[in-house]
Amino acid sequence: MVDVTKWPLFSLMAPQELASVWKAFVFGASANEAIFITRDDEVYVFGLNCSNCLGTGDCKSTIVPKKLDFLSGKKVVNMSYGSGPHILLVTDDGELFAWGHNGYCQLGNGNTNQGVAPVLVSANLLNKKVTQVACGSHHSMALTNTGEVYAWGYNNCGQVGSGSTANQPHPRRVSSLLQNKIAVSIVCGQTSSMAVVDNGEVFGWGYNGNGQLGLGNNGNQLTPCQLIGLMGLCVQQIVCGYAHSLALTDEGFVYAWGANTYGQLGTGNKSNQLSPIEIMANKERSRIVEVAACHSTHTSAAKTQTGQVYMWGQCRGQSILVPHLTHFTCTDDVFACFATPSVMWRPLSMEYDDFLTVAQSLKKEFDNPETADLKFCVDGKYIYVHKAILKIRCEHFRSMFQSHWNEDAKEVIEVDQFSFPVYRSFLEFLYTDEVELPPEDAIGLLDLATSYCENRLKRLCQHVIKRGITVENAFTLLSAAVRYDAEDLEDFCFRFCVNHLTQVTQTASFWQIDGKLLKDFICRASRYGAFNN
Repeated sequence: MVDVTKWPLFSLMAPQELASVWKAFVFGASANEAIFITRDDEVYVFGLNCSNCLGTGDCKSTIVPKKLDFLSGKKVVNMSYGSGPHILLVTDDGELFAWGHNGYCQLGNGNTNQGVAPVLVSANLLNKKVTQVACGSHHSMALTNTGEVYAWGYNNCGQVGSGSTANQPHPRRVSSLLQNKIAVSIVCGQTSSMAVVDNGEVFGWGYNGNGQLGLGNNGNQLTPCQLIGLMGLCVQQIVCGYAHSLALTDEGFVYAWGANTYGQLGTGNKSNQLSPIEIMANKERSRIVEVAACHSTHTSAAKTQTGQVYMWGQCRGQSILVPHLTHFTCTDDVFACFATPSVMWRPLSMEYDDFLTVAQSLKKEFDNPETADLKFCVDGKYIYVHKAILKIRCEHFRSMFQSHWNEDAKEVIEVDQFSFPVYRSFLEFLYTDEVELPPEDAIGLLDLATSYCENRLKRLCQHVIKRGITVENAFTLLSAAVRYDAEDLEDFCFRFCVNHLTQVTQTASFWQIDGKLLKDFICRASRYGAFNN
């Protein structure tokens, strides 16, 4: 987990204060301001307070955290910041609050007065539930739970997507090509905007002088345009730096485009790219599961499925032209230690290792023969557990360890229905609430979860399978989802198969599936429009 004290602002806080931090966000032109939320949903700010960005009601800086009483008790789910800075904050009930710099109407309240304290942004958002926000230099965007995108603020290059270059004083729905689309994520560069829709398509608008919209030219766009260079790919994540962009597909491939003055595209040179180009294509490297960039820096980072973290671009004044393997365990550390300014590229959730919580203690004791009072034998190998924990955590074991069951008196229980990796992962889940398995083994665990009526474990298995889906295993995973009545997973695998139909139908797993499933898939794919010319 990331250590928040790697950011100097937090290094002054005492351990007991740090232990109360649940989420944190470092921002500002020199990374001199910070927001943090405590575990009891209190919001605190401290730092330089440029443009009243701390929201304390005055223009005074503070090195001692101050509580924002107006936001007390509200559960914060997302935050973003601009260059002024201005701040956008979203709560779990979909309310949007804004404060700070407002010279270009980026607070969305219809005027250009600085926001000295948080205010609710309500114009055109009444009865809308905001789930995500993004800030450019001086413009703002919001995404609703129905997939609508709203934008407002500075619009000199069309970054609001209104079709003009007039500043937008209130949130306005971004329509044009997004009118009938369901957006799932939004992101801003300094003066550009991008959105990913539910089928993995990407749209961009605003400033394009460095090719950061990926459209094959460097002309500004006043309304959303689809990135043709990413057609045929299903994009899961997109991030924007100051003037460059990175996209991550559902197969773990990374594409980059835009400005490259510092090597932030990772192409091995400093030439700008007007269209997306694949990077990190080393077949020996584990698939990428996360990319990172921030609109106020020229730094890029990525994390692999095996936990390796790479960085490139402007790193402490150096230009790193190709992805460099670091010793970090998360992309956030790259920005704490090497970005200029050393801001956070996303809000962080905190965990600390200076004491063991109950959950950490349980995790430590799993498969410990010194404290266990029961062991399972699977495939000739032992797994050491604690009967009381199993009874507390699982209805199946609560029934098994009743006095009239033979198993209650046994010290060793034989298991032959499931493999060792699957059963060990199941028992470990009861101690940790976590699942760490390759997707192929997660199918077996999904079978176990279905048999034992462990619904949370079933959802976690589906998540593992989604993260590990490939062209080669997609149809096998679809078959498993159908077999175990996992509707959400079935829909995800079906969409993946349709999005990569040509490649999937050439795999061995496709032709090994039973005829009924194959017929059902073809009929459903036809209704979905997969075979339209």
